[in-house]
Amino acid sequence: MGIGRASKYSEELTDEICCRIADGESLRRICEDEGMPHRDTVRKWLGEREEFSGQYARARDEQADYYADEIIEIADSSGDDVALGRLKMDARKWVASKLKPKKYGERLTNEITGKDGGPLEVQFTDVLREINERKRATDTSG
Repeated sequence: MGIGRASKYSEELTDEICCRIADGESLRRICEDEGMPHRDTVRKWLGEREEFSGQYARARDEQADYYADEIIEIADSSGDDVALGRLKMDARKWVASKLKPKKYGERLTNEITGKDGGPLEVQFTDVLREINERKRATDTSG
């Protein structure tokens, strides 16, 4: 009897899944291999196991960088089949932009943050003090 699908969670198994994702493989392709869990099992683990969910998110982030690096290689080696090279590059650009939109997306945004990148804080006491000072200045000058 051959080896079936893995369904028991293990750190070694999730490490392998995440390493392969970071190296550009799809979850679908990984889960087709013998000894790997079904995609539904992996999705279940992602919902139930915070440590795996974080590891998986980092692997997807690294996968976007992998695709960006691969775009350069394809462009440099596409040779005479320009259309095929362009198709491969466009597919990888699209996926990278979805996995890591802040780095590889085309949309530009401005983000205003507070101290050390935290949320912007408004000190209402300073605002109220300024309003009161302006009001006093207006009352005394008029």
